Amino acid sequence: MRQPRDADEVRIYFLPNLMTACNLACGFFAVLMIFAGLIEVNRMIEVQRIAGEGPLSMKEYYEISRRYYEYAILLIFGSCLFDLLDGRLARMGGRDSPFGREFDSLADIISFGMAPAMLLSRAVLYPLGKIGWAIALVYLICGAMRLAKFNCLAMLPPKPGGSSDFRGLPIPMAAGFIASVTFFLIDLYKNDHDLSQTVWKYVLAGAMVGLSLLMISDIRYPSFKQVGLRTHGTLGAIVVAVLLVYITIQLRHIMPVVLFSLYLAYGMARPLISQRMRREIETGGGGGPDEPRS
Repeated sequence: MRQPRDADEVRIYFLPNLMTACNLACGFFAVLMIFAGLIEVNRMIEVQRIAGEGPLSMKEYYEISRRYYEYAILLIFGSCLFDLLDGRLARMGGRDSPFGREFDSLADIISFGMAPAMLLSRAVLYPLGKIGWAIALVYLICGAMRLAKFNCLAMLPPKPGGSSDFRGLPIPMAAGFIASVTFFLIDLYKNDHDLSQTVWKYVLAGAMVGLSLLMISDIRYPSFKQVGLRTHGTLGAIVVAVLLVYITIQLRHIMPVVLFSLYLAYGMARPLISQRMRREIETGGGGGPDEPRS
């Protein structure tokens, strides 16, 4: 006979928390890849010192560490995918729980806080020295505050007709933007563009500060929770989605930057867009799961 569940027992649902664990694993290995790149650079510095050669140039630095940073970026993208799946699985099965929410936030601070901060500070902001580290630290602190704010809001009783929008930029989107821009810059570097001699490090420093402020702001970003297996759509929307996936695969170094940038811009321009157009954009061009198509 099955024993009754204790009212104080923590509920841990398998599939959603498995996706969260995979998210955390990707973040952990992304951090390890960044450290591995740093160790390889230090090893080459020591080899050159013993050989009596000069210090590493920025071009040599990027040549040595590039592949480690590429692995880290792909792992951050993997974390974004698993983070999307854990929430979807929890809502589809009615398995949302306080444990899952807290576990997700702890995983997110590694995958979308620590890993992107280290990536950008080592891959792009490295020439800025301590200033680059300070900017990365501000990003990490704001990301942690964003997650704490989200958990506090989630504990409040739901309001009738309340919105599912995010208040402030979600940290996975901030991390995805950082990873996609770094991925794009690495591709530029492979095509003989010397990143150390461009203004990119200053642009990215400003962008990282901007992302930090957006995360702790009250700007509302859509959660797209209305889009699910039961969401109605149109043939045109399906065709556009398929073409978008194809273009993203073909232009994999450029399209992620475009997509994340569009999301950032959409949140800021959203108050200027009509309610009807917002609904069209945020429900995939059709009605919600319980709405008939017109």
